[in-house]
Amino acid sequence: MRRLATLRFAGLALAVGVLFAAPAFAAPPPAGASAANLPKWEQLSPAQREQLIAPMRDRWNNSPEERERMFEHARRWQQMSPDERQNARRGMKRWEHLNPEERGQMRALFGKMRGLDDNARRALMERWRTMTPDQRRAWVQANPAPPKPEGGRPPRD
Repeated sequence: MRRLATLRFAGLALAVGVLFAAPAFAAPPPAGASAANLPKWEQLSPAQREQLIAPMRDRWNNSPEERERMFEHARRWQQMSPDERQNARRGMKRWEHLNPEERGQMRALFGKMRGLDDNARRALMERWRTMTPDQRRAWVQANPAPPKPEGGRPPRD
């Protein structure tokens, strides 16, 4: 369960990290440049740094209700090991490829697993893996995802 929570958080933290980097990758690197030979942060020009930071600054300024969550995600991302970050990236990629129904199922499954001990979690995951799609739908109807917290951010479906 802790791993699932870590993956979920890491995926969200990754999304925040991608916001920092997205503009930098929007334009192609100079001819012959590869990720290995792009400069370190300290070697970037002020314009290049601005290009990287601007989207995050805009999001920060336009969403004051999200600032605490954004800051916490960044803090937790920094505390993750490289392996945890890689797992988080993989989890985020899997999440992006889920359709809305599958995302709803994962939210319900995650919500249910939060209150279980390790043995019960393993048993539920094993049971989930053996369920047919119709059985999973029925399970989700009987075990809906918990409501979002007040002021919570809607998921990106």
